[in-house]
Amino acid sequence: MSSLADFPITQKWPAQHPDRLQLYSLGTPNGVKVSIMLEECGLPYEAHTVSFETNDQLSPAFLSLNPNNKIPAILDPNGPDGQPLPLFESGAILLYLAEKTGQLLSKDPAKRYCEIQWLMFQMGGVGPMFGQVGFFHKFAGKDFEDKRPRDRYINESKRLLGVLDQQYAAHAWVAGSDYSIADIAILPWVRNLIGFYGAGELVEIERFTHVCRALDAFNARPAVVRGLAVP
Repeated sequence: MSSLADFPITQKWPAQHPDRLQLYSLGTPNGVKVSIMLEECGLPYEAHTVSFETNDQLSPAFLSLNPNNKIPAILDPNGPDGQPLPLFESGAILLYLAEKTGQLLSKDPAKRYCEIQWLMFQMGGVGPMFGQVGFFHKFAGKDFEDKRPRDRYINESKRLLGVLDQQYAAHAWVAGSDYSIADIAILPWVRNLIGFYGAGELVEIERFTHVCRALDAFNARPAVVRGLAVP
């Protein structure tokens, strides 16, 4: 494939600016990771809304880009060797954009892997656990009479917040003094946990003062404000 027109997804979501990176997403914590990253890097892009209400994520066009039917996904017309690159999984996309632009991922090997480890911490722990709290507190799981599953995820989320609180107590940002893709991965999930999910009281968020300080600093960044509104 040599152009965006060769990708089936562009039939459902035509590119008005085929020279720009194409973002297929929604305003979830995983979705806004990528829009925030793009805004932080200043990389030109075009956003397309993948609506869960109409099951866009299950359409053949979207599945041709991401067989795992999850957002976000991207299609970069200017990928490696000048060829279009399709990519899914938010963590992989953050790494790709950081390497493509030379931003928000340290070039120092030790610092770089420290940032990557905290990115993996979000992907393996924060996202899945906070998401389960949302299911059992806000969505269908809230009607379950047995509250043990909910409480299990609440307790694990508290533990993870405690780990983050220690880290943010010692550093300006999660991996050290520099803001990085690790913060871009983690803090939208904290924001969603206490905002959209309404679980701040359940996880006793006021105890985690350093996490709250980092979240306030994150939310105040102009690129974050812009990225949260996309698509």
